[in-house]
Amino acid sequence: MEMIERNPMTGIYPASPDYIHALEVKQPSRLLFVSGTMGLDKAGMAAADLDGQLALVWANLRTILASAGMTVDNIVRLTSYLRDGAFMEANQNARLRALGGRAVPTTAIIVETLSDDWLVEIEIMAAG
Repeated sequence: MEMIERNPMTGIYPASPDYIHALEVKQPSRLLFVSGTMGLDKAGMAAADLDGQLALVWANLRTILASAGMTVDNIVRLTSYLRDGAFMEANQNARLRALGGRAVPTTAIIVETLSDDWLVEIEIMAAG
């Protein structure tokens, strides 16, 4: 499988260091579509704060990916659902740490979550 970043230099606004316009995936043998994953522990309880929930989200995503024989290196698309726009920077920093600085196509959306204590939810697509 080959992954090629697609960031046109003319005719569109520039991509930032943590963002790419598109990622072409050539000849993947498998695709994994992961539901929105929250910062819940094994008992289904949300961590008390945003940092705790982000740590749990990424731990949960790693567990789901591992169940398919994949890692965060297989992530090719990510959508974050944030309860508050003020969470953008912490979410971005957690994503960059989790992905080792690798940029993938990403979108962040401000939403009203189904439960008041859910602060962030992340949905991914992975290819292998």
